[in-house]
Formats: sequence, structure tokens, C-alpha cells
Amino acid sequence: MNREKYSRQILFHPIGLEGQEKLLASRVVILGSGALGTAHAAALARAGVGTLRIVDRDYVEESNLQRQTLFDEADAAASLPKAVAAERKLRQINSDVRVEGIVTDFDGANAEGLVRGFQVIVDGTDNFEARYLVNDVAVKLGIPWVYGAVVGSYAMTLTVLPARGPCLACVFPEAPHGLHDTCDTVGVIAPAVAWASAIQVTETLKILLGREADLHGSLLAADIWKNEFQQVKPQRDPQCRACGAREFAHLDGSAPTQAALCGRGAVQIRPRLPQQLDLAELKQRLEQFGTVRGNDYLLRFAIGSYELTIFPDGRTIVKGTDDPAAARGVYAKYIGS
Repeated sequence: MNREKYSRQILFHPIGLEGQEKLLASRVVILGSGALGTAHAAALARAGVGTLRIVDRDYVEESNLQRQTLFDEADAAASLPKAVAAERKLRQINSDVRVEGIVTDFDGANAEGLVRGFQVIVDGTDNFEARYLVNDVAVKLGIPWVYGAVVGSYAMTLTVLPARGPCLACVFPEAPHGLHDTCDTVGVIAPAVAWASAIQVTETLKILLGREADLHGSLLAADIWKNEFQQVKPQRDPQCRACGAREFAHLDGSAPTQAALCGRGAVQIRPRLPQQLDLAELKQRLEQFGTVRGNDYLLRFAIGSYELTIFPDGRTIVKGTDDPAAARGVYAKYIGS
């Protein structure tokens, strides 16, 4: 271990030399590589957390750069998958850390395989459906996870210790109904992201170091623009469907799902059967209909008012509509059923 690299952290008494050794042997999975996920990843890599897995389904766009701190204009121009771009940057930040970027949609079929064997799951997702899935798999496998959410100048976080405290479904039995703010309707400021990530990363370090007595044990919320802070002590619900009844509807696929992506005028389509597309062949076929550009990881196909981002596994993000039926129609016409 290069002690100089971590010297100021080692001087911090709750970590010390022994704690730094623990961190270098630790394994953390970050689900989502957007604003929160990139902040988590950079901080944990600099802290010397030995193994980081970054899971994300999306690609870098210019609108991300204001708050997604691992990415730059070159990443956006190349439409790099976020997991790929994050892995590259993290390897440059700290060569001690083993980084694995995985470009995939986190879903009920792959969730257990993606998080099994890791000590902590850190939330960088952007919707309640994904977070309920994280909660299900974390509770089922007994893996601590740290929830976080940011919109506008408001941020919230909760640390879940399965079987030892309330889970997300105890605190929020149902997702918000009707119209509610998203980053695409009211925006988001980077300092709110930094506040939430600072709490989430600190909680993660405490768990990795075996200092669970130091966890805040609360639902913490802050509006850093309005200078409003809130701390609520939630209780575990014995009737909770997840940690009480151990019914994992989001993990087993029985819960309803949404195809629209966080109010951004896009719908994600997944093929009915597993497949592996030849992107070069597909590019040649699509060029007769519209503009196509791509890289080793995806194709971008513009046709009329739609833009399709196509991944090798057939998963496609159709931008230009919030209507799943319309998106499926475009997908079927140009990609297949």
C-alpha cells in the first residue's frame, strides 16, 4: 500500500492504518452512473475502496456535464456508455482500485448476479422502480445499501441494514403517485448532488470499516437552497412486504414496470428474447433510412422526430416520445420485434 496516497485519511482516527487496509480489501457496487453515481465512484476510488463495480444502462450527453463529475465533453461527443467512461476515469484517478464498468439495465433477471459478493450497494439510480428493485435484492441477500435521491435543490438519503432496521419499503410503502418533480421538469443543481453523495459515501465507509454504531440511522433530507434540513427516525414495519413478509415483487417481476425514462421524453425497449446484434451490419442497414453514427458500444440512429440509441444486446432507448406503444412501433419497424 502506498501510505502517502492515503496519508491524510489514515491520520483520521476512525480510519487509521488498519481501516485503510480494510478499505483496500473492500467491494462496493454502485448502481447508476449519473450525477450521484459518478460522485460516489470518484470519492470511493480516491478513498481506496479496493473493488468498484459500476452498473449503468445509459450513455453520456452534454446535458449531463453540469453535474456528472466524471465525464467531459469528449465523452459526450463520443456518446460513450456512462459505465465505460466512468471506468476509464476511475482507473486514472487511482490505479490501486479494481474498477469494472458494466453497460446493462439493472433488472429482476440480473440483479442478484450484479450485487452478490459485494459488501455495500450504493444507490445512484433515478427512479423509485429501480430503487424498490435495489431494496428487494439487498433485503433478500442481506447486503446493506444506501439510498439517495436528488431533484432541484432537494436531496434525501437513507441507509438500509437488512434485518436490523427499516428498509425502503417500510419508509415508502408505495412510490409517489401522479405528477411529481423530476430533474427533467425542475432541474437539479450540482451542490445538492454533492450533499447527498457526501452522506451516502460516508455511510458506506462506516459500514466497510465495521463502524455501524456511527451510522446516522435516519431519513435525512435537505433543501440546500432554502436552508431547510430534516432528520426523521423511521421504524421497521413488521408488516412490510419486503423485509417483513419477504415478498420481492420487484425482483421476481410481479410488480408493474414503467418503460419511460425519468420524464426525459424517452422510452427504453428491451427485446423479448436475448440477442446479440452485429452493430456494423445494423449500421449499414439503417443508413438507407436516416442518419447513423456510433462507436464500439452503441449506435445512434436519427429518423424523423425520433432518435434511437441501440446497444449490442438489442436494448434501445427511443428518444422523442413518452408513449411506450409509439416507441415499440418505431423499434419494431427498424430493429425488429
